Amino acid sequence: MDTLALILIVIGALNWGLIGIFQFDLVAAIFGGMSGVLSRIIYTVVGLAGVWGITMLFRRHNRDAINADVD
Repeated sequence: MDTLALILIVIGALNWGLIGIFQFDLVAAIFGGMSGVLSRIIYTVVGLAGVWGITMLFRRHNRDAINADVD
């Protein structure tokens, strides 16, 4: 689940980068505009992946791995 969420987060980040740099929304271009049903589903799934990504920041095994690297 973490890997899938990370992939979706990267896709979302790249799409936002395209919007910021080129004013081009790739998801909207592929799936029929920002208000298209499929586009809204993609945006929602990527947003949920972002929420899942927040939980990855606070999990114990992540903190343990970081502490092991420091030692």
